[in-house]
Amino acid sequence: MNEREQTAFDAYIRILQSKGATPESIDKRRNLLEVLLIRLEDKPCNGEIYRQEVEAVMEQLNKLDWSFYLTVIREFFRFWTNDIKAIAYLSAQSGFDLDPVQLQPMEATLQSLWEKMDKEQFSVVENWPIKAYTLALRDAGAARAVVDTRIKLVKLLMMRFRDAPEFNTKRYRISVDACLYMFESRELRDLFLMVVREFYYFWNGDPDAARYIQLDENGGF
Repeated sequence: MNEREQTAFDAYIRILQSKGATPESIDKRRNLLEVLLIRLEDKPCNGEIYRQEVEAVMEQLNKLDWSFYLTVIREFFRFWTNDIKAIAYLSAQSGFDLDPVQLQPMEATLQSLWEKMDKEQFSVVENWPIKAYTLALRDAGAARAVVDTRIKLVKLLMMRFRDAPEFNTKRYRISVDACLYMFESRELRDLFLMVVREFYYFWNGDPDAARYIQLDENGGF
């Protein structure tokens, strides 16, 4: 590693150790970062480059470990960009996940879930943001196929949400991460991530949630 990456790596590991991270957790993070940082050497220090290199590395890893690694990647970005204020805030607010929650993989495949999604029963609490998102998509001029696809992706998230720790403040993110391993297609995975970013505002009850919807000029993806 060159000096920039080594400094970021050392600072990240040091702060985790100071907060009581286990040797096993640190070793697992180190194994990921040593691969990622080789790819980041001499690259411009910006979010788009970081995302591209992360995607390349993640494709080589066991998908069942993705939720753990995504936590590491989010935390480490502040160190790689030397964002001192963000690091200080995370540290003061106990923002580091020393032992990230990993949901067990679903027994069903994405294809089998997709086929029966329309028949899945959701509670009133689950249905409220789903219906609000559906209406907002239609009001935005989304084509029917677009609405159907996005709502199925949202329903998949809500099914995973049932398994996440109820009182964990990171429950939404944990549920999102627990879905990603199911997508073999990067295109569908990227669409899922875009949809859950939109849906978050409906789930959170934001009265201006509709303004976050993204469609192309023809009402498509």
